[in-house]
Amino acid sequence: MSENKSPEQNQFPTGAPSPEELEAAQAANESDALATAQAEVAMLQAKNTEMADSYLRAKAETENARRRAEDEVSKARKYALESFAESLLPVADSLEAGLGIKDATPQQIREGAEATLKQLTSALERNKVIAIDPAPGAKFDPHQHQAISMVPAEQEANTVVSVLQKGYLIAERVLRPALVTVSAPK
Repeated sequence: MSENKSPEQNQFPTGAPSPEELEAAQAANESDALATAQAEVAMLQAKNTEMADSYLRAKAETENARRRAEDEVSKARKYALESFAESLLPVADSLEAGLGIKDATPQQIREGAEATLKQLTSALERNKVIAIDPAPGAKFDPHQHQAISMVPAEQEANTVVSVLQKGYLIAERVLRPALVTVSAPK
């Protein structure tokens, strides 16, 4: 009986899918793969949109932080100068008051000048302006001192002999070096 089978029936054993079934299964697999790929593309596009939005927000926040920092620096400079100027006002007041006295004795003028100098020194120190006034015999420091001349002296070489003009530091930075004479090597 098996010999009576048609050639088509001999090609596929019983229970095997037909070419139409294979084609339909392949089309279904392709359809599923396409649907999966489309879902993945949609998910990636949504994630891309989310990341782009996140990037724009971070960029805007960075720009805002930069602007705020610039404003704070500007205000700090403005108000620091205001504070310094405010601390000098009593000095100006004292000078004006001293000049307003017409019949002041030399002793009164000297006392007023000394009191005004104390006010000025105090105002400078409050604003971190510190005098550089090396003592005679101190080691010469080229970062804080400017040697005007070298003179023969009994003290060790390259030490301060005298201060011609005080220097000043502002917040540990040299504003003006002290003008000094330095001992020459023997």
